[in-house]
Amino acid sequence: MSSTRELKNSFITHHDALNAALRVMLASKKLGQHNGLPATVIVTTTLKELEAAAGKGLTGGGTILPMSDVIRLARHAYHYLAIFDKGKALALYHTKRLASPGQRIVLYAKDRGCSHPGCEVSGYYSEVHHLTPYAQCPTTDVNQLTFACGCHHPLAEQGWTTRKNANGDTGWIPPPHSDRGQPRTNSFHHSEKILAEEDDDEEGAA
Repeated sequence: MSSTRELKNSFITHHDALNAALRVMLASKKLGQHNGLPATVIVTTTLKELEAAAGKGLTGGGTILPMSDVIRLARHAYHYLAIFDKGKALALYHTKRLASPGQRIVLYAKDRGCSHPGCEVSGYYSEVHHLTPYAQCPTTDVNQLTFACGCHHPLAEQGWTTRKNANGDTGWIPPPHSDRGQPRTNSFHHSEKILAEEDDDEEGAA
């Protein structure tokens, strides 16, 4: 019995030491970078769900986390507050061509993934796209940026154009010679919007 207790205590001690070492490593910001950001987990949620300690969070890779896990991770995390007004982030721009880390974090909260219609690629594997080419407008405004995966990003050089609608969503417009010239948006990464629209339709039909 004594040896079993000692083995258990030893395991707990080593586990705590490893846990502490990993936290220090994550906080060091020396784990390399991915698309301009330190390699880490990015989770977004709403202030309402966070205060209620109920609901869920969404990672930049599209994984849903219970709020209990979000709160546990947040205890040792760097916190960012992104404020949107009618789908537009407030005052986050600079004059360099590449998006800043802060702008990319806002896009994780706003677009969550590639904004091309029907694309399922998450934000972790997407590139930042200027709606208006940087050569035409040499500023990098977060409200004129969107996520586009490596497959769809080159479409901007092949006749496709992009623009924001009134809700701040990115519309992709096919080339003029296409038989479908209307802007199309991607709802794959925003299932809650589809559910809200279905609820409104049901209430209207009742």
